[in-house]
Amino acid sequence: MSAASPVEVEPTLTPDEITFLAKPWVTIVWDDPVNLMSYVTYVFRKYFGYDKAKAEKLMMEVHTDGKSAVSTGTREEMERDVQAMHEYGLWATMEKAS
Repeated sequence: MSAASPVEVEPTLTPDEITFLAKPWVTIVWDDPVNLMSYVTYVFRKYFGYDKAKAEKLMMEVHTDGKSAVSTGTREEMERDVQAMHEYGLWATMEKAS
């Protein structure tokens, strides 16, 4: 009985493809003329569980920069977060993190 020789298996993904797939997605909340800053802060605290300082920092980014990346994770998690922001009446999208 002979020892099995190692079989070389080619990877199905190149390193660049693996890196691309490993990058998380982000949920972006956009500024709008409707919601009060205090309400946006409330939503970030209630939904994401952020403390007051972090929620206010993110809200100020939305207010001053027009948008803020408020969460990161898998595509499925970000789809859930975007849907939740819509249910709270906030304008949100998701994109691949850069």
